[in-house]
Amino acid sequence: MNETLLLFSDLPPDPPPAPVCTPRAPARVLLPNRLQMELRPSNLESLLGEGHRARLVWGYVERQDLSGLYAVIKSREGGAGRDAIAPEILFALWLYATLEHVGSARELERLTQEHDAYRWICGGVRVNYHTLSDFRVDHGAVLDDLLTDNLAALMAAGVVKLHRVAQDGVRVRASAGAASFRREEKLKEHLEQARAQVQALKRQIETDPGDASRKTQAARERAAAQREQRIEEALKRLPEIQAAKQRQGKKPEDARASTTDADATVMKMGDGGFRPAYNLQFASDCETQVIVGVYAVTVGTDLGQLAPMVNQVRERTERRPEEWLVDGGYPKHEQIDAVAGQTTVYAPVPQFRNKDNNEHTPKPGDSAAVARWRQRMASEEAKEIYKDRAATAECVNAQARNRGLVRLPVRGLAKVTCVATWFALAHNLMRTVALAPHLIGLGTGTSALVTATG
Repeated sequence: MNETLLLFSDLPPDPPPAPVCTPRAPARVLLPNRLQMELRPSNLESLLGEGHRARLVWGYVERQDLSGLYAVIKSREGGAGRDAIAPEILFALWLYATLEHVGSARELERLTQEHDAYRWICGGVRVNYHTLSDFRVDHGAVLDDLLTDNLAALMAAGVVKLHRVAQDGVRVRASAGAASFRREEKLKEHLEQARAQVQALKRQIETDPGDASRKTQAARERAAAQREQRIEEALKRLPEIQAAKQRQGKKPEDARASTTDADATVMKMGDGGFRPAYNLQFASDCETQVIVGVYAVTVGTDLGQLAPMVNQVRERTERRPEEWLVDGGYPKHEQIDAVAGQTTVYAPVPQFRNKDNNEHTPKPGDSAAVARWRQRMASEEAKEIYKDRAATAECVNAQARNRGLVRLPVRGLAKVTCVATWFALAHNLMRTVALAPHLIGLGTGTSALVTATG
């Protein structure tokens, strides 16, 4: 045996036995159980924090005179029909939606059912997109009065002084396709086809009233009548576009109008492209950036828009701003003469092609107002004042873009003006929160207008 041990002494020793592995117990984790019933006692009032923006919007709406909106409500005590939705709700919904970059009535209806802030504003009242869409564009005069009241409150509080005002235009894409523009010959052809379609639908209803449901028949006839009306409106606007073409030295017969939005005009946009658009004009107080004037036009140039805005601000505020700042697209000599007795215009003077001539030297044909404007813009003081234009007007336009003013959701000049006024009201609301929060307050309860005007 000893010999055997000596014989295999050079071999490595045997490895130790492997440990016995016992299986690990499965991990314990918490998995979601979405079928578990929960009881959560809560109300809408507890869903929003004290300083939530929706409360600020409601606090602003509670303090507005909405008697103009109540006057058109047909539902009255003792009469037939369902109760109307309170104007405060619809007004607050669109103000808050504008601040939150929501421009679609269908999207706003969805948010009133799913988003806590919109649900809080509704307070359990159901709204549909038809009602929201109609409310946005049916009360242009009331919206304009509310903008005037807002400015009156800020001026009474000493916030807005209207010492210096800056005006600028922003071109916004229209809700009309480029392919919808037709020349006069094609428009007349489409009008004949539309009229024939309307007559055919009427004959179909008379000969076989049970061929389709009454609702479907009415929808078809209404759509055909609306198309006929839009084409007629395009033909009515065509002479205006032809005159503009002629002023530009182009052929009048090349003028085209849209069959979906007759008021839309092909304009040169900020990126250099040409698309159907509207020109929205905003005037803002330089010290506070509060919008003091707004309207929409169907021309792509700012020439001729100075005097109308000055007159609007004067009528709206019953004051005449001391200084008015505009860019190089506004200073038309007739416009400067028109506002000479109301305000002092600060705008860059176009340079002469001949570099030897000084553009700031009055020309023989200049009026007294135009001559003063040329001389005024040569001073260093005027150049310093003019710096406030971009800091005010461009900032207001940028904020409107950031809030969704990129493509208009409506058609027609009147409706577009309503949308522009909504943006002005929303903008001024946030400026009021920053400058005069005591004019807003926090909204919690129902509006007192129900008892005051009901």
